[in-house]
Amino acid sequence: MTWDVIVWGGGTGGVAAAVQAARSGARTLLLTPGPWLGGMLSAAGVSAPDGHELSCWQTGLWGQFIRTLASSVPEGLDQNWVSCFGFRPKQAERLLQSWVRAEPFLEWWSGCRLGGIDRRGDRIQTLEVECNRKRHRLDSRIWIDGSDLGELIALAEAPFRWGWESRETWNEPSAPSADALAKAPFFSRQPVQSPTWVVMGQLTAATPHSPATVAPAAPFADALDAFGLERTLTYGRLPGGLVMLNWPLGGNDWHQGLGRSIAPLASDRDALDQEMQEHSLQFLEQLSSCSNGWLTCGKAFPSSRPHLALMPYWREGRRMIGQSVVSELDLLPVTNQARRSRLPATSIAVGTYANDHHYPGDDWPLAPKSCRWGGRWTGTPFCIPFEALVSDEVSNLLAAEKCFSVSHIANGATRLQPLILNIGQAAGLAAALAVRSNHDLRELPVDSLQQQLIDDPHAPAAVMPIWDWPCWHPHWREAQHRAVRNPDALLQDGSLASAQASDLSLPAAAAAPSECHGQQIQGRFRRDADGLRYWLESGSIRRQLITLEPSVERVLSGAADGTQMDLVAVHNPWGPWWRVSQLLTH
Repeated sequence: MTWDVIVWGGGTGGVAAAVQAARSGARTLLLTPGPWLGGMLSAAGVSAPDGHELSCWQTGLWGQFIRTLASSVPEGLDQNWVSCFGFRPKQAERLLQSWVRAEPFLEWWSGCRLGGIDRRGDRIQTLEVECNRKRHRLDSRIWIDGSDLGELIALAEAPFRWGWESRETWNEPSAPSADALAKAPFFSRQPVQSPTWVVMGQLTAATPHSPATVAPAAPFADALDAFGLERTLTYGRLPGGLVMLNWPLGGNDWHQGLGRSIAPLASDRDALDQEMQEHSLQFLEQLSSCSNGWLTCGKAFPSSRPHLALMPYWREGRRMIGQSVVSELDLLPVTNQARRSRLPATSIAVGTYANDHHYPGDDWPLAPKSCRWGGRWTGTPFCIPFEALVSDEVSNLLAAEKCFSVSHIANGATRLQPLILNIGQAAGLAAALAVRSNHDLRELPVDSLQQQLIDDPHAPAAVMPIWDWPCWHPHWREAQHRAVRNPDALLQDGSLASAQASDLSLPAAAAAPSECHGQQIQGRFRRDADGLRYWLESGSIRRQLITLEPSVERVLSGAADGTQMDLVAVHNPWGPWWRVSQLLTH
């Protein structure tokens, strides 16, 4: 049973790594413990992804994934206010499984359990797994951990981090001091970010039957305080009125006994799972009771309790010690020319999400890394170096999930679905290139990996954080190649220096692809006094505007108040906003 590449875990990054390795010509085996792929995107039910919303970041397997869903989901993806994308878990799972079935070099075994591992020196030799009551001994040249909790990393006895690091470790501004870590009981009680066991509700009408008459009972008494019932439920609304309940404010995050997530005894892990499930089911019951019949149990998963996700949403687990580590300093907006030149040199993926941590009580204070763009807040981009995917001790082991080499603080921005899809893509391609060229992973030419990610025939992926070119523009690839060849040309605002971009025509605001759910609207452009939000007034109607298109943002950010505009936009009633894709006249 010999393979070129074996991927353990069907997480978001695991399935991406397996698909990309097979697409790149490597004989690949994907092993998953459950019946579904996709991890966060489907099996865990977090089907309103965060980050990578702007069209310049919709690249790689994330771009292929979200554009395919946008063209195939009849209701469209503008379904909630936490994200510009919302889809049902089974819609994501159907797409991911179609990718797997389409690859002749990829085989998928579900229902697997890890057994023993044979590691000799710095290499994994064989792995024992149990699948459908049969035991198999597997051999592979490259191994990839695509699990949320870093299970293959632990089995291989590769070094990993778990829990907090002090501010002194990497000079992270948001990390606690070594003295606080040693003395404050909070850090031992809360070693990692809180997970959530997502549960699905179903709205029975487009609007509430009547206002909530009772508040939820403890421990959810504060769940509606910040936003009220309607906004709390439509936060994670999905097509067909399905509701993703993944609510951090007095909701169904779980904070107790998290060390059991990596405990050696299965009974400890099972007890943690049971506690999280019951907590989320109680939350659904409480919200249903106070909604006067507007919210009932949803149906989203193939099980006897179809409203309960198939697995937890793990925000953090083991984090492999790689050849380099992504710390908070790598996330924050770039202000130093030397640092800008050094960091992207081996970049294989671009992250964008704002740093976001989940703990009980008040929010943990974090250094800001967001900005106003397109009429709303967005995270500033950062780079993931290839070395953070490569184990520092096991030479044929890669990480393709949130278990890659990252600090506890930085994990709050790197753990999200879009970035993990593209990290998985890079890991899968690297594995295939190493097999094809007979290179050790540590000796793999990263420039070749970067070039092939950019030129991928199925899912071309950004490796440099350039705001100017959307993924659909014909000059997008050339802009990426130029930034790889000369990182100094990448300006602080995410554009290319004019001398480098003079022969590349930036896209016009009218050139974006048409939207199947777009509507033409007209009116006078307005902005708030602070200039942070955009509006369109037509008679007594006032519509909030947002955009994900760089060319549209350039026009809106510079438009004079009162300018008459003719737009194409998609209405999201739960935002509530109109997402502008084209400017017809301005």
